[in-house]
This record gives sequence, C-alpha cells and structure tokens, in this order.
Amino acid sequence: MQITVTVNGVEHTRDVEPRTLLVQFLREDIGLTGTNIGCDTSSCGACTIHLDGESAKSCTVLAVQADGRSVTTIEGLADGDELHPMQRAFQQNHGLQCGYCTPGMVMAAVSLLDENPNPTEREVRLGLEGNLCRCTGYHNIVKSVLACAAEGGVQ
Repeated sequence: MQITVTVNGVEHTRDVEPRTLLVQFLREDIGLTGTNIGCDTSSCGACTIHLDGESAKSCTVLAVQADGRSVTTIEGLADGDELHPMQRAFQQNHGLQCGYCTPGMVMAAVSLLDENPNPTEREVRLGLEGNLCRCTGYHNIVKSVLACAAEGGVQ
C-alpha cells in the first residue's frame, strides 16, 4: 500500500506492506533510529512518538494507520542545535543512564506536560508508568520532568 506520512514536518510517501509497524517504518523506511524498539508488546514505551500531537507507542500502530497523519519523533523535538526544553532538562538533571528508554521517556514527558503543565511528583510518576527504565530507578527522570515544568514547560 502507498502511504503518505508527515514526519517531523517532512512529508514521506512510501510503499509499505500492510503489516508494517509504524516503528519499523520510521526506523527502516525513513531512517530515523531515535525511536527505539524495546519489546514489541507495548510494555516498555521505548518507541513512544507523537501521532497528531498525542503520545502513542509506535509498536502498536500500523504504518498504514498513520497515512495522512503527522508524526513527531525524538529527532523532531530539537530546533536545529537547540535542544527541546524537555531534552535539556533530561541532560541537566541526569535523567538517563544507558539512554535506551530516553527517547520514549522524553516524548511521553512532553505529552504529560502538554496535558498537565504543573504536575506533582506523583502525577509525573503516574503519567510515565507506561514507560519502563531498567537503569535509573526513575528518580532523575521524575526530577527532569519537574524541572522542565518549573522552567515553564514545553511551550
């Protein structure tokens, strides 16, 4: 099937098999490897992207379902060399260790602050519960999200 998807502001038209997952399309067809494949079962959140502005796990979406829609990946958050406020907060607050979950965490955190610009620690923890990290213990991830919110959020 032929699909057209706008990824990080750039329109891409490709022929894909109907069973192709959006995460595979992004990584293999478009060449954006910041979106990670962690589990293929929607458990870990490493593949979190924004689909029409909403947080989504791209391993649960078929590429054909994204036809005519807009996708933002971790690569699309920064403005050139200028990090997105959430990326900067993760960097400044050591919100990563191995970094594998980081793109998904950042994308989920941006969505969280879009919905709740001033969350409590508990709300951050609940908001990110669909994203797993095996390294950090979440303390600095939560600290990063709260720091971004305190700096004015993601606008």
